[in-house]
Amino acid sequence: MYTRRIFPVSGVIKWTRRYIFLFLLYATLPVILFDIMDWKWLHVPWLPLGVLGTAVAFIVSFKNNASYDRLWEARKIWGGIVNASRSWTIMVKDFITNDQAKTHLNDAEMKSVKRELVHRHIAWLTALRYLLREDKPWEMHIKARRSNREFRSKRMLNYEDTYPLEEEIKPYLSESDFKEVFAKGNKPSQILGIQSRRLRELFQRGLIEDFRHMEMKNMLIEFYTLQGKSERIKNFPYPRQFATLNYIFVWVFILLVPFGIMEEFEVIGDHILMDLETHNIQGTVIHRVQEFMARHFVWFSIPFSALISWVFHTMEAIGENTENPFEGGPNDVPITDLSRSIEIDIRQLIDDTEIPEPYEWKNHIVM
Repeated sequence: MYTRRIFPVSGVIKWTRRYIFLFLLYATLPVILFDIMDWKWLHVPWLPLGVLGTAVAFIVSFKNNASYDRLWEARKIWGGIVNASRSWTIMVKDFITNDQAKTHLNDAEMKSVKRELVHRHIAWLTALRYLLREDKPWEMHIKARRSNREFRSKRMLNYEDTYPLEEEIKPYLSESDFKEVFAKGNKPSQILGIQSRRLRELFQRGLIEDFRHMEMKNMLIEFYTLQGKSERIKNFPYPRQFATLNYIFVWVFILLVPFGIMEEFEVIGDHILMDLETHNIQGTVIHRVQEFMARHFVWFSIPFSALISWVFHTMEAIGENTENPFEGGPNDVPITDLSRSIEIDIRQLIDDTEIPEPYEWKNHIVM
């Protein structure tokens, strides 16, 4: 999935609203003990907490950079699939001829052969995106988060979760090819294997000369390479030791922030009281209000503490939700839309009939 507009601030707040309430509530508890119960010892020095916060910021940045690198590499891989698919179609269109054929094909037969090769490639694209949308154990905990479940149920639904692969791929394969593909494991690899075998048959019939046959085989090797790169990202997660420790460090910092920030606001309140005494303006309503606020200035630490906690937690959550670019999140690589775009493009190149329509966007999100 991929959102094509800037994610609104209201969406971020709605996505993290439960944690905002949690941080506000948690920041209130130590302030009550510090100010009302007069537990003035209940604080953490800000200097070591600042050092901890700096270290956590570096760790979060490292994870987010690594997650973005995985996302960007996945997008480059599918950009390569787009370009290679067009190149493959041009080869099918121009390399298969009757020039050296042992038995000449009429126009209808020639068009059928080219249509078969292009449709089989569309079947490979379909099987590959279904393979990449499969759930992995390290992805399940992310999908299980309540905020993510709500977003998916109300605003988006993966196409691959709705329509089975068998229904989607059957129109592009012959009955024998369909049975062969679904009798084995890695379906995209099997489809490329069938494609290679079919090229050899066409070469033996003289419909493809030697050099062109080699070029088309090299293109199949390129498809295998791009598929392997996609599977590498899909099957190898961001190292869990980094992800788990990063999560723990962020929460340790969040739990300590309210205790470290209270004393700083208490000091600010004391400075305000000293300033009021210096001006010696007493008895007015404004003075009494200012004095009251100064004596309880520590309560202003609550929103600031919640803000700091929210920023660190949200940055950690962004990295966590970006590290698997094929699982079907709202900001993942839109492989469903890319597959349909490629299909439309290459079928038009061979003047095919019944060109499908692009997938519709829902809630500004394209799959």
